[in-house]
Order: sequence, then C-alpha cells, then structure tokens
Amino acid sequence: MRDYAKARTKELKLAKPGGVRVNIAGCMNRCQEGPVAVVYPEGVWYRYKNKDDIDRIIENHLMKGQVVEDLKI
Repeated sequence: MRDYAKARTKELKLAKPGGVRVNIAGCMNRCQEGPVAVVYPEGVWYRYKNKDDIDRIIENHLMKGQVVEDLKI
C-alpha cells in the first residue's frame, strides 16, 4: 500500500518539495488498528484496508483538505 500511495501522489504531482511525502514508519504504536497512515501537520490518523481507502485519503484529505471521517482513528 505504501508503494501505491507513493506512486499515486507522484502521478497527481502532490509529491514535491514542500508537498506530500509518503514514508514507511511501522505501526507507530497503533498496531491494534492494523495498517495506519497519519497526515501531518494536522495529525489526522487513518486506518486503511485497500487501494480504494488510500485513494479516498489522497483525494479528499490531501487534495481537498477534507477529513475522511469513516477511516479516521
């Protein structure tokens, strides 16, 4: 999923200096939630299961500034 998110943000030209950066970080002390992503500087935590969830986070939060409430932890 990280590779997909990284590729998708590049495709959308979001990954640039001062823009979106996709990193690998382990479970960040939230292992019980399954795979997680956090969007900074807002500090919004998400759980995700598939590419559709990743797309929703990218399209809604990263591009429109709208929190994806049903994926939020």
